[in-house]
Amino acid sequence: MNNIERRQFLKLLAMGGTVTLGGIKLSSVYGKDIKGESSTITKENPVNTAEKPYINTSIFEIFKIGLGPSSSHTIAPMKAALDFLNEINKLQDIPGESFNIKVRLFGSLSATGKNHGTDRAITAGLLGYNPENCPEKFFDNIFNDKSKAYRVKLNSKIINFTYNDIIFDSIEHNYPYSNTMIFALYGKNKKLFEKEYYSVGGGFIEWKDYKSKTSGEPHFKYTNMQELTDIIKNNNLSLHQLVIENEKSITQKNETYINEHIKKILHVMENSVKQGLNSTGIMPGFIGLSRNAAVLYNNSKKSDKNFDKFLIELNAAAFAAAEENAVGHRVVTAPTLGSAGVLPAIIYVAKNYLKFSEEDLIKGFIAAAATGFIIKHNASLAGADVGCQGEIGVASAMAASMLAYAKSESHKKSTNAATIALEHHLGLTCNPVGGYVQIPCIERNAIGASKAYSSYLIADNEDPDKHMPDFDTIVKVMNLTGRDMDPKYKETSLDYLGKWRPDKKEVSMLMQKTCPMC
Repeated sequence: MNNIERRQFLKLLAMGGTVTLGGIKLSSVYGKDIKGESSTITKENPVNTAEKPYINTSIFEIFKIGLGPSSSHTIAPMKAALDFLNEINKLQDIPGESFNIKVRLFGSLSATGKNHGTDRAITAGLLGYNPENCPEKFFDNIFNDKSKAYRVKLNSKIINFTYNDIIFDSIEHNYPYSNTMIFALYGKNKKLFEKEYYSVGGGFIEWKDYKSKTSGEPHFKYTNMQELTDIIKNNNLSLHQLVIENEKSITQKNETYINEHIKKILHVMENSVKQGLNSTGIMPGFIGLSRNAAVLYNNSKKSDKNFDKFLIELNAAAFAAAEENAVGHRVVTAPTLGSAGVLPAIIYVAKNYLKFSEEDLIKGFIAAAATGFIIKHNASLAGADVGCQGEIGVASAMAASMLAYAKSESHKKSTNAATIALEHHLGLTCNPVGGYVQIPCIERNAIGASKAYSSYLIADNEDPDKHMPDFDTIVKVMNLTGRDMDPKYKETSLDYLGKWRPDKKEVSMLMQKTCPMC
């Protein structure tokens, strides 16, 4: 951004307007908050003091089981496609016999959707799959033949849907969210139904004129960490008790169901690490990147230093889950799929090295969810919105809080650990090479896990009452930093690293050597 652009940017922000950067129209951070709602943020007071709805997010909205490689590019589009399928099947007395569906993708969905598997996810959703039950192998075979037609059921009729019905539209646009999808049903001569969807990060979707779905009211209402802390103190509660009480109120499920579903998620996370540690080969795409988790894990056994062995295994576990995500296998948003390796790696070492019990892990998992709730509510979990600080940064904060709480059941230590981890990811850009969730994403999961562990150690050994700054301040700074970030650094693959390409000859030789069938 040059000086003239910078002055214009600040002037427009102060007036609560909109700003165009790199041809992309953005909502002013001082005039709009992340969801586009009116805000009292001003240039003089860059903190959102407007009254906002309380946090009403379920644990199982933050942690969603699905197929990789990207929560915003695979889980959310699949959910949107399934929702659209349900919507068109509610239509009555549709005239005519000839129908087709067109899907237009905008923003980073257009820029990197082909290599993120957005086309496959949309097709799976239109065929009735949801992210949790879609078979892994089903993803492997979609659009190997781009002329193949898939049969979408519209009441008693059948619509043929092909790759050419997905339109990778403008990267620059005026829709309220970068990741916008427009699904439309056409008859022979006219458009019959249309719905505009937004992928807002972490696999969450919203749509035009979206109103939050009806769910139970949380028993304890808060919007940020300070309010949560006050409620815990005033009611003499532990953090995990408060979150469970809210979960029961929001989902209308009992504690047994909640704990069993948490165990299921922990099992999927653990399985993603185990599968990744036992898998080798080349990952999909032109990069020709080799899996590295098994290599790291096997080499860790050769180390005669326990500390080195521990760190190598921690990194190997993060690589393992991140590589499973990159190839489109089943993983868990934590809080996104691009950051799906951080928390499983921390859980791996907590179980195998720190010998935490299942009960400890569940309590720590609940603390991680609370950290994710607050960041989602006051900033973003989307790389397309705030850069990778909203993905790996948040994952590292959640993992740090998980470890600290599992060890001590101290809300203060857990909050401090999350603060440290998030603070030291501020400004992290999202720059996937070629749109694949591989470089720098997989290594970045390992570094995020390492930072989470260091943050936990600091928080567990310092004076918890003297830590500065506070968590809410760091979340605000993260949000402002993300809004100030040039759009090319936010999941478009248009920045300097995103444009990097490996030498084609080297890639070809590597693939022939390690993958004769490729």
